[in-house]
Amino acid sequence: MKNEENIVVGISVGDLNGISGEIILKTFKDSRILELCTPVIFASIKVMYFFNKHFNSSIDFNSVHDIKNISRGKVNVLNCWKEPVTINFGQEETKIGEYALKSLESATKALKQEQIDILVTAPINKHNIQSEAFTFPGHTDYLAKELEGKSLMFMVTDTLKVGLLTDHVPVKDVSEHISEELITDKINTVYETLKKDFNIIKPKIAVLGINPHTGDNGVIGNEDDTVMRPTLKKIKEAGKLVYGPYAADSFFGSNNYKNFDAIIASYHDQGLIPFKTLSFGQGVNFTAGLKRVRTSPDHGTAYEIAGKGIADEGSFKEALFTGIKIFRNRRDFEELTANPLKKQPRKAGVKK
Repeated sequence: MKNEENIVVGISVGDLNGISGEIILKTFKDSRILELCTPVIFASIKVMYFFNKHFNSSIDFNSVHDIKNISRGKVNVLNCWKEPVTINFGQEETKIGEYALKSLESATKALKQEQIDILVTAPINKHNIQSEAFTFPGHTDYLAKELEGKSLMFMVTDTLKVGLLTDHVPVKDVSEHISEELITDKINTVYETLKKDFNIIKPKIAVLGINPHTGDNGVIGNEDDTVMRPTLKKIKEAGKLVYGPYAADSFFGSNNYKNFDAIIASYHDQGLIPFKTLSFGQGVNFTAGLKRVRTSPDHGTAYEIAGKGIADEGSFKEALFTGIKIFRNRRDFEELTANPLKKQPRKAGVKK
């Protein structure tokens, strides 16, 4: 199934009452994308035809019941259910959460079995998807369990990359979660993904403090002095270019972030508020640290505009392109690591 020039991209549809259907259709409206990848939407052909009609789209889907029957040059729909689904744009419904999970489970299974090369996940509603089969705060933790890896939420653009020590953790519990082991694991994950997935040979990483002003020498908490600084010192002594902790309130406003290949924030909003302020609509959520490549847009279900035809597909499209780029970078890195003496082919017309 795999092809050097045409990567198979699995797409989980997320919450059908949100903007997922619209941004998927808008992304693949440009048929030139099919020269770059073969999309496989894990949903049902009835649902996708509904979206086609509602948004006045004319995508010619290839409906399959077995992934072995997908066609290159087509937007494929792998049917995960047969029954019709009533879609009520903008509404939170438990039943819709069940279909989001069916899509995600089927796509994840295909990813694990290498039937698809990468997975792009459309936004889910983290509340209505909860069930006995899904007891996670989001995609990242679910995929870490299914793919048996140490995952890290890594928000990326070409010029800004932000990782998190803690992601979907209540603010009151953040400091309890941060330990020497956690800091070390997350920095190692960011370091390796920068090398392997983004072709950065010697990554330079900044770490933001836990407390305001990194504690002000214990006046505003002592976690930065007792946990963060000693841990960063050990990591730096081991040879990694890791700096901090930096006071988070001025780090982005002063443009200091431009001096680093990646920034690691201590908690969700500390990292994602500046990231989304600087790059909303172009940002991508990449799950670093896993054996397989998964990306998603940097926004949610957007119920307030669902069904209106005004959703911006930019971030979803970037998630698609970024996933493809990471897949290729990782493949090249693994080939080079396995055979470090392998020479790159000479360009045509270059004499020896």
